[in-house]
Amino acid sequence: MNNYYPSKAQSDFNASLMKSDIHPKYYEKASVRCACGNNFDVGSTKEFIETEVCANCHPFYTKKEKVMDTMGRVQKFKERLSKKKPVTKKKVRVKKPK
Repeated sequence: MNNYYPSKAQSDFNASLMKSDIHPKYYEKASVRCACGNNFDVGSTKEFIETEVCANCHPFYTKKEKVMDTMGRVQKFKERLSKKKPVTKKKVRVKKPK
């Protein structure tokens, strides 16, 4: 028997085992509204969802992502490192046993 896709009889049996009145209501077509104005439907326990970023306006998905200049950072670090004075080591005096 395939466990990935339960038969109708199995799903009815599982539903009869679930406790009643403890599960939140599930909305098959919950409405989602993005700040950019995009609207779409998803399944959720909330009837209405507001979000600030979606796939239509996210910089990664719209290919408007800003790439950091990592080479510039390395060069700035090397410049700061070269400006520092080299640290001189103190000579440690070792006592000889008598």
